[in-house]
Amino acid sequence: ATMVTAGVYLIVRCAPLFEQAPKVLELAGGLGAITLLLAGLVALVQTDIKRVIAYSTMSQIGYMFLGAGLGAYPSAMFHLMTHAFFKALLFLAAGIVIHALSAEQDIRKMGGLRKLMPLTFIAFLVGSLSLAGIPPFSGFFSKDSILAALLANGWYGEVLWVVGMLGTFLTGLYAFRLLFIVFWGEPSPF
Repeated sequence: ATMVTAGVYLIVRCAPLFEQAPKVLELAGGLGAITLLLAGLVALVQTDIKRVIAYSTMSQIGYMFLGAGLGAYPSAMFHLMTHAFFKALLFLAAGIVIHALSAEQDIRKMGGLRKLMPLTFIAFLVGSLSLAGIPPFSGFFSKDSILAALLANGWYGEVLWVVGMLGTFLTGLYAFRLLFIVFWGEPSPF
């Protein structure tokens, strides 16, 4: 799991080197924006509970590259850390769900688990609220600092800010789509 964020850590650790090539940093920020949107769109259509969370991780790495690419290194590292904790919570809760359903990972065969697994539902809800960037959860503060840093970087930062806001909206969509399909409604007949 730590290898996933190695690129972000590399840019932050080698910041003096990357700052000698500002266009490369801008490219990293732009690629982060593309990653944020594309991975978020892919997460929105997945039916495997672990794949939704995995594509969500790719999307959040796009956020980290947005921050690191425009010089907001502390914000990128802050999001890296907060993401590690709320994503671990989501994967652990998903593991509990999968185990309880005899290795079933297809969210179309789930539903109504809120009543059967209330503590797992609460853990998943907390992780989803943080992932979606809802205050006062950690994801809000780490995403907000990246978005604020984008606005301080001229027109390019403003364009990336719009992409970051779209990414935040997408994140809320796929996080709560997953939460509602798995934990609300009626139990699946499968």
